[in-house]
Amino acid sequence: MPETAISGREIAAMPAPSASSSAHATIEWGGRTVRIEYAWLAPQRTHAPLMVFLHEGLGSLAMWKRFPRHLCDALGWRGLVYSRPGYGRSTPRAAEEAWGLDFMHRQAHDVLPALLRALDVDAQRSRPWLFGHSDGASIALLYAARFPEAVAGAVVLAPHIMVEDLSVASIAQARDAYLGTDLRQRLARYHDDPDSAFWGWNDIWLHPPFRRWSIREEIGTIACPLLAIQGLDDEYGTLEQIRGIAQVVPQTRLLELPACAHSPHRDQPEAVISAVREFVGIL
Repeated sequence: MPETAISGREIAAMPAPSASSSAHATIEWGGRTVRIEYAWLAPQRTHAPLMVFLHEGLGSLAMWKRFPRHLCDALGWRGLVYSRPGYGRSTPRAAEEAWGLDFMHRQAHDVLPALLRALDVDAQRSRPWLFGHSDGASIALLYAARFPEAVAGAVVLAPHIMVEDLSVASIAQARDAYLGTDLRQRLARYHDDPDSAFWGWNDIWLHPPFRRWSIREEIGTIACPLLAIQGLDDEYGTLEQIRGIAQVVPQTRLLELPACAHSPHRDQPEAVISAVREFVGIL
């Protein structure tokens, strides 16, 4: 789920995205050809581990800003950042297309593996790390559970493993902001089709049957090292999200950050980078 949706103030404070070195890969998904916006970070580090970044529910490649590069530089790793279908400069969601209750499963089980293949990343051989935020964190968990042989480890920020009243209330507020403020115009700086990004996400999260969505049981098969980070002031989920992960994935390391809301990599970037460096350094 996206923190950006709601935090129009955060978006307004961000500098406009600069021209990037992003490119597009083509995959077949959902019965059509889809173009995926992506960018490599430090590709010259050919023998270094690869970190794949998975954005939040209203995020995109550009909305990560400089954080992925800063983290990769701190680790000495390579990075891959991409915009999921419907976001950024990737193929927009068709106006009549409604996401299903399993939309995050489809991203984890279908889209990410297809993208890696399109980019000639042999995930079973290179075993990338995953770094996910919000919806992207949930997708990272689902990928790690389904493909344990194709991931070396994962870092998840403000993940969702179940739907809480707090989440739904904040997403409803995001809808009001989208309809009643200039949030749409601000999101248009980052998405070719802001309606594609916003309504695909907002409609499914506010769809009454989605209240029963939970991945708590299926992520119990995660075998890789896992670091779960959440802010104490997260406005989109309680600490039961990451504590619930630790209950079913016992090797999980938890970090609960004070003075931090739904975006630890924005609110506490130094703390996040330090925690990730320590985590990967002791494996």
